Amino acid sequence: MTTPPRSPDTKALLAISVTMLLWASAFVAIRYAVEDFHPGSMALGRLLVGGLALGALLLARGEGLPKREAWPGILGAGVFWFGVYMVALNWGEQHTDAGTAALIIGIGPILVALLGGRVLGEGYPRPLLLGLGISFVGTVIAGVLGGEGSNSVWGVLLLLVAAVGYAIGVVAQKSSLGHASALQVTTFACLVAAVACLPFAGQLVSDVRTAPTGVTLSVVYLGLLPTALAFWTWAYALSRTTAGKLGATTYVVPALVVALSWIFLGEIPGAVALAGGALCLLGVAVSRRPAPPRPPVPSAPLDPEPQKS
Repeated sequence: MTTPPRSPDTKALLAISVTMLLWASAFVAIRYAVEDFHPGSMALGRLLVGGLALGALLLARGEGLPKREAWPGILGAGVFWFGVYMVALNWGEQHTDAGTAALIIGIGPILVALLGGRVLGEGYPRPLLLGLGISFVGTVIAGVLGGEGSNSVWGVLLLLVAAVGYAIGVVAQKSSLGHASALQVTTFACLVAAVACLPFAGQLVSDVRTAPTGVTLSVVYLGLLPTALAFWTWAYALSRTTAGKLGATTYVVPALVVALSWIFLGEIPGAVALAGGALCLLGVAVSRRPAPPRPPVPSAPLDPEPQKS
């Protein structure tokens, strides 16, 4: 009797679907606010709103502090993903359109796989290395050659820094989810990043005073939904699958961003930028292919029995 195939985790699928939609909207909201908020102040405002919302939910659910074993991963996720990633992404979107930014950030999952190969001992299959090279070429084309005047080398470099921060943060977060709940990990990583971004507090106060109300509300939106809710649903899904498999789902984000930025901002990446983005996705497809099996090592022939005299 064969065992029926295991049905997919419906809650995890719903969680990651919510995450992808909200993260796509974040690229558009950031692009909308970059003219009135500095990169650091926008990140701090987003983290403070998100941290307060998550903290209130944590108290309402009666969840306390995470176990001691979870804190190294929480600190890593907070500093590199919630912190470095958000500041670099905000800064990079000052120099690129939202769709191109999403395409460049899209190399993050490949970096997750590379880092996981080192940290988790998964090795470096040839398709992974080839896919990384293809995607890197795609980011150069999309960011440097394909911006039609809207993108710059500086913007591309900042977005690459954001992608590296994302990769380090995801691997660190994955390690902490075995010792704490998704809500605990998300809440305290957000608070850690908020503390790290406190040097931008003066800028935040100044920007809130001068920014239009609608722009300030967009930063509040970033904190409540793309940060508090989306990072929580991401952590929930990550606790139920591998980082590599979940990271692959983020490649729906650029398509959603292009659609949303066209609707709300009137931005569409140029043809060359889209071609570079296609190379990014091709690189991912190559990197996800299984490595060819190694040919079996022939066994040494057995020595024939000595003939009896």
